[in-house]
Amino acid sequence: MTGSLLLLGIPFAALCAVVVGFGPTERWLAERAARRRARSAGPLDRRPLQAVAADVRRLRRQLALVPAGAPMARRRGLQAACDDVLMEAATMLGVPHTLPAEPPGRARDAERLRLLAALEAAGLAVGG
Repeated sequence: MTGSLLLLGIPFAALCAVVVGFGPTERWLAERAARRRARSAGPLDRRPLQAVAADVRRLRRQLALVPAGAPMARRRGLQAACDDVLMEAATMLGVPHTLPAEPPGRARDAERLRLLAALEAAGLAVGG
């Protein structure tokens, strides 16, 4: 009698151990998979630095080639886009700037040139 109870009790105990241990094991496996995905995916909230540098060069070139008779809205739009990309690059490289605080005019132009020089010094190829 004891032998048959033992033969029934061992599989029952094994089944209970599997059921009880499944929850923590499943959570551990899910957390491990999430860590692997996060490690391989990298940060998704920002663009690569090479793309930002290419945008800086492209927008500066477009701004330099705006014809004399073009509407002022085109020049201001390109300048605003260039400022946005410069600030993005400065944030990525940790370069301090006060570009958004400057009013339009000579002070903002001077800050823009200072920021371009600082980005060049930080190693970003922004062009001539």
